[in-house]
Amino acid sequence: MAEQKELSFEEAYRTLQDLVKKMEQGALPLADSVKAYEQAAKLKAWCEQLLKTAELKIEQADTGAAAKNA
Repeated sequence: MAEQKELSFEEAYRTLQDLVKKMEQGALPLADSVKAYEQAAKLKAWCEQLLKTAELKIEQADTGAAAKNA
């Protein structure tokens, strides 16, 4: 997998979905399932961080727009 911080939200989310699907299907040996789970947890945290950053930018834009209109 590419370095986590190089992944866009869409890439990380797609990879996360693929890992979850494989784990749900039971297609992985136990050791691989553990690695997949660890990777999925990191990807989930990365996606959450990207979403939080986007949310803050939107809030700042809204606050700036509201201040200009006041």
